[in-house]
Amino acid sequence: MLRRRALLQTVALGTMTSLLGRSTMDVQLIKPGDAAYRDAKLGYFTQYDGQRPSAIARVTTPADVQRCIEMARQGKQRITARCGGHSYPGYSTADGALVVDVRGLNRIDVRQDGTVEVGAGVLLMDLYIALANAGRMMPAGTCATVGISGLTLGGGIGVTARQFGLTSDRLVSARIVTPDGVHRTVSAAEHSDLFWALRGGGGGNFGIVTSFVFRTEPARNLTTFTLTFPSASLPALLSAWPDWQGKAPEAMTSTVGVGNGSNPYVEVSGCYVGAPAGSKPLLDDLVRRVGSQPTSRRETEQSFLAAMERFAWCRVSDGSCRPSWNGGGGSQSRGSYVATSRMLTKPITDPQKLAEIFKSTPNSYNMIDALGGAVARGQGAFPHRTALASIQVELTLQAGEANARRAMGVARDELAKMFGATGYINYLDPQMPDWAGTYYGSSLTRLREVARKYDADRVFAFPQGLV
Repeated sequence: MLRRRALLQTVALGTMTSLLGRSTMDVQLIKPGDAAYRDAKLGYFTQYDGQRPSAIARVTTPADVQRCIEMARQGKQRITARCGGHSYPGYSTADGALVVDVRGLNRIDVRQDGTVEVGAGVLLMDLYIALANAGRMMPAGTCATVGISGLTLGGGIGVTARQFGLTSDRLVSARIVTPDGVHRTVSAAEHSDLFWALRGGGGGNFGIVTSFVFRTEPARNLTTFTLTFPSASLPALLSAWPDWQGKAPEAMTSTVGVGNGSNPYVEVSGCYVGAPAGSKPLLDDLVRRVGSQPTSRRETEQSFLAAMERFAWCRVSDGSCRPSWNGGGGSQSRGSYVATSRMLTKPITDPQKLAEIFKSTPNSYNMIDALGGAVARGQGAFPHRTALASIQVELTLQAGEANARRAMGVARDELAKMFGATGYINYLDPQMPDWAGTYYGSSLTRLREVARKYDADRVFAFPQGLV
């Protein structure tokens, strides 16, 4: 079986090489055996280092992407795009796949009309720097090395989401090479069905995006905060937080963070769009509702860029926001954990039970990220508009990946009993039961119709894909 797979990969590589040979474009194709292959194939997660893509194509133009899709179609080769490489199941570095590395599509153009054109290979911190330099900001994630593509296509939950919406809610248009090799512009006026699907329908399903245009906001100062609570106050916090957050102004977006064990670390952190004078009475109210004084409390007014550095735990000035792998040139470290998710769809009626799920999940850190506000008014395929928050459970691999996934499954299934079978597509869990309905909800039928329309030949098929 292994010999047959190796033979098929050799045939596919031969097809790809011959196609590239006929091309006038310079697509850099890195293959097994090449000196650069070992580093070029790496994604963010270390547990997938053993995966062996058939080749990595480093593209710099949309025409390069078109050539790669032609290669995949003619060679009947699995194809996947990679930007930041943060795919939780490792799909962007999959065994036997042609990995289209879009990091060369890294142009950022902040326009006078308040929009920004962003290449599909741009990493979040690079986008934040460019926006800050132009006096602009937009909602996105907190990890410096996440790629704009995967984040946007799955929705994009961030620390200013309640004020400004999901990242996908800011999308004006996109350029995408669809599986037929056509480079299309999609917007509300052009290919509106595909434009709808790209706003929350998940990466890898409809082709390879080459650029995005987003609406931005004038940059303003943000108040970042962290309140650390005693472990014993966790049930009271879980009981009080949903109502407090739901009634707070949209300028307030917060996250509950909970460790594991009998005396877990417990905090509320987040961001208020404005000065501490606005956030302080809101946080005072949360403390009153919880009934316990925080063991520590920090509120700091910061610029947009400084706040993004704070949430990413890095500094632009010393290179620590840049990836240390794949020639990233920085010192940002890679990750070794697995994760799953559910959506908080209703008030927490049994906070003690939820606290026990978090506490009893070994080697875990658990996060409840607020939604609502502008998120609830957004458009596109993101299906969880009415959710109060997302719940993410992350487990380190201290006890081995298999044990981590078993423990993760227990937590995931217990959360489903409390809040239903829902989940966030950007936190893909390869073992998620009924994953299609869980991740796509009421958008699933329409998403599959769009996927079949643009990818009738299943060029972009993968284990949790729509075609």
